[in-house]
Amino acid sequence: MLIAFCTENTYSVQKLTNFGLILVVIKKYPNRRLYDTSASKYVNLEYVKALINNHQEFKIVDSKTESDITKSVLLQIISESETNDAESLLTDALLKQLIRFYDSDMQVFVRQYLEQSILQFIDQQDKVQGMMKNMVEKSPFNVFNQMMEQSFQAWQKKR
Repeated sequence: MLIAFCTENTYSVQKLTNFGLILVVIKKYPNRRLYDTSASKYVNLEYVKALINNHQEFKIVDSKTESDITKSVLLQIISESETNDAESLLTDALLKQLIRFYDSDMQVFVRQYLEQSILQFIDQQDKVQGMMKNMVEKSPFNVFNQMMEQSFQAWQKKR
């Protein structure tokens, strides 16, 4: 399904995914430039990283063949991110282990295991963040602060 949006200076068409989220389509041209068709502008890998961080669904296609090249661009982002050893997530040992699983009987299981492990990790992280937020909101200082705000608002209404 296509949805058309019209703003002051742009008219963009975006695809609606099965989940109701808007799918941003980015075209990669032979000169290696990326073009966001929904925003009608050229973008870079930092822009794609921002889409990922904002949980925005997107697809990157080759401009000539229309083939999906999203995975290769994502791997390029990971590769560039891994050049800084201080910020690297993937150690040499881990990468070697992953490479060993290619073309083995375990490849499908490892892919599923890694994906489920990451999803479980994210779920646990969200729960911990929720608990921390709850603790901060219910701290004695915050409760006192809320009482003071309510008193101040009541006082302002009487004026």
